[in-house]
Amino acid sequence: MYKGKKVSLVIPAHNEQKLIKPTLENVPDSIDKIYVIDDGSTDSTVSVVKEIVGKDKRIELIQHEKNKGVGQAIITGYKKSSKDGYDITVVIGGDNQMDLKDLPNFLEPIIKGEADYTKGNRFLLGGNAYTEMPGKRFFGNSMLSFITKMASGYWKIFDTQDGYTAITKEAIDRVDWKKAWKGYGYVGDWLVLFNVYNLKVKDVPRRAIYLEGERQSQIKIWKYIIKVGPRMANRFFYRMKMKYFFQDFHPLIFFYLAGMVLLPVGFIMGLWLVWTRLRVGSISGTTAILCALFIIIGIQLLLFGMLFDMEQNK
Repeated sequence: MYKGKKVSLVIPAHNEQKLIKPTLENVPDSIDKIYVIDDGSTDSTVSVVKEIVGKDKRIELIQHEKNKGVGQAIITGYKKSSKDGYDITVVIGGDNQMDLKDLPNFLEPIIKGEADYTKGNRFLLGGNAYTEMPGKRFFGNSMLSFITKMASGYWKIFDTQDGYTAITKEAIDRVDWKKAWKGYGYVGDWLVLFNVYNLKVKDVPRRAIYLEGERQSQIKIWKYIIKVGPRMANRFFYRMKMKYFFQDFHPLIFFYLAGMVLLPVGFIMGLWLVWTRLRVGSISGTTAILCALFIIIGIQLLLFGMLFDMEQNK
């Protein structure tokens, strides 16, 4: 136990035969239970885990016959952990990239009542990604973080795709997991859902383990953005509807919607004016002013919407 709280560890694993063993061997004694969720692995992951089970009785292997996605693997672990009565459930990957020495950073805010869900941020003081993460990946991570901030309403978080997390039993029981995304992209999607359920989320510093010669992350960042981006846009409107219309009406909806209409209209009008200027040689000054107003007002309305959203979710 950790300070009187029963803590479980959920490890989703898909084809992690090389790295699942060191991941399990580094689990500290403060963890009471370890759920390894094999998500339809086609390599020797299951055999490796079964071998270690004989040495560590805390480990329980749960198998998905078919690959259902990392999100579903975690949900399976969440539900099992809650059913078994564990107070806090921690999630790490099976790729030995998450240092369990940082575990107190995740547990303390929950025990103190400061958060229902804590997530790792490798860029906070105490993390190491800002010096070791490749520039291309950092840029992609930053783009995803901004998209997720806007979609979820958690404006004070960063490194939003980090999968090292901890959650309370109460939060697990409160969320309707049927509405949650089951595959890659689950992290940002779940943050939207958590905001709708009014869960307190907090970033905590954590260090990443980078092993030379091992390809640990299975995400190709640009394909990931293309895949996840449209869904996050959809989830943004879902949050607006649930949070600021059904739960408690807030006029920031009008700022967002008006800005999203005026800005693209102004941009399209600007392209039309440029084309007209090149083809005809002259354009209407009044139309040009109207175009500029649409763009300026559209940007201002979006910024006001963001400002009100930040204040509402502080």
